[in-house]
Amino acid sequence: MAKKKVVVGMSGGVDSSVAALLLKQQGYEIVGLFMKNWEDDDTDEYCSARQDLIDAAAVADIIGIGLEAVNFTQEYRERVFNLFLAEYRAGRTPNPDVLCNAEIKFRAFLDHALGLGADWIATGHYAQVREVDGLFQLLKAEDGTKDQSYFLYRLNQRQLSKTLFPTGALYKREVRKIAQDAGLPNFAKRDSTGICFIGERPFREFLNRYLPDQPGEMRTPEGKLVGHHQGLMFHTIGQRHGLGIGGAGDAWYVAGKDIARNILIVVQGHDHPALYEDRLVAADLSWISGEAPHTQWVYGAKTRYRQPDAPCTLARVDEECEVEFAQPQWAVTPGQSVVVYDSRVCLGGGIIRE
Repeated sequence: MAKKKVVVGMSGGVDSSVAALLLKQQGYEIVGLFMKNWEDDDTDEYCSARQDLIDAAAVADIIGIGLEAVNFTQEYRERVFNLFLAEYRAGRTPNPDVLCNAEIKFRAFLDHALGLGADWIATGHYAQVREVDGLFQLLKAEDGTKDQSYFLYRLNQRQLSKTLFPTGALYKREVRKIAQDAGLPNFAKRDSTGICFIGERPFREFLNRYLPDQPGEMRTPEGKLVGHHQGLMFHTIGQRHGLGIGGAGDAWYVAGKDIARNILIVVQGHDHPALYEDRLVAADLSWISGEAPHTQWVYGAKTRYRQPDAPCTLARVDEECEVEFAQPQWAVTPGQSVVVYDSRVCLGGGIIRE
């Protein structure tokens, strides 16, 4: 009987490297695939893509598998980056990692892998897949501090049915130990943060290449003028740093945006009431099972990564979803995702609109 073939997305990091190693040890036929998603100004100063490819190739050599590099920069620009810019133009704060997973890592990559004759794809994401009565569920990872199901909520049944997450049942320390014991050179490599096309560069400097400044006023909810901004797109709800407002008293935070008048709403104090919302409306919904969850049941929801699940109910689910929280939530941000859970099972979610 022929071995089942798995194409593993290898980023050069320790998680995807161990994913490939574990599957090889389990007897699968493994091919590594390195995705290049960005070419504009991808210099070593800000983007680690060149070193990441070197690391992935070194690991593939040690494990004894082939490695292919594939260029998805056109798909990334069309499906991720253009929407990223459109959201910022609209005054919202998008999450490109959510888009990248849905459109590149589990769509363009999956299609490419199936074209290579793969039975499954695999990545180093910290999440798990379970099949129950023919339905595929996305579960949280065992390591709650590393769980990445929040970024994967837009995956569908076809994608999950073809996906393996070999590190999802492991803790990060176990993953690093497996890599070290196998002699993988990247066992202690620092986890990547952010996205390659921004890297460590100043965010405002990057956005300015694509979106011009649109100066405006900073005012309190009562209308008091307290400063000026260079563009609403440079600010996000809950932001504290970079506002440049002097004076005594508590720190200032971004509490809202008046898009029509180009005014940034700011308040003093982390716990100002204007920073809290007990409900939100989400659009562009995506439900993993293919069907919307029940209304009026109690679920848990995150409005940002690394946030504890907040008890909530879904007041309505149609073209949009209205989420009502048991306790007010801090800095709910339009453009970010609200992700709904039933205990450990990720049900899906949508993009916060208000």
